Amino acid sequence: MEYDQKVKNRLRRIEGQIKGVLSMMEQNKDCRDIVTQLSAARSAIDRTMGVIVSENLEKCVRESIEKGESTEDLVREAVELLVKSR
Repeated sequence: MEYDQKVKNRLRRIEGQIKGVLSMMEQNKDCRDIVTQLSAARSAIDRTMGVIVSENLEKCVRESIEKGESTEDLVREAVELLVKSR
């Protein structure tokens, strides 16, 4: 699968968040602030995984339909992947 620039940009923003958390730790910031930022980063990662799986699923479903194949297994696999990631 090819990943578009939007997904890569999301990951770069997450990378910046993580670097920010490391900086906060080096500055001995309050743990509540650090956990809040880590939670935001985790949320961003979860959303990015959802985008990746949904875009891949859409592409695979289109290809299966064009070939006259069932899409049931593709959808099940995508759901299992998302559930497993949590």
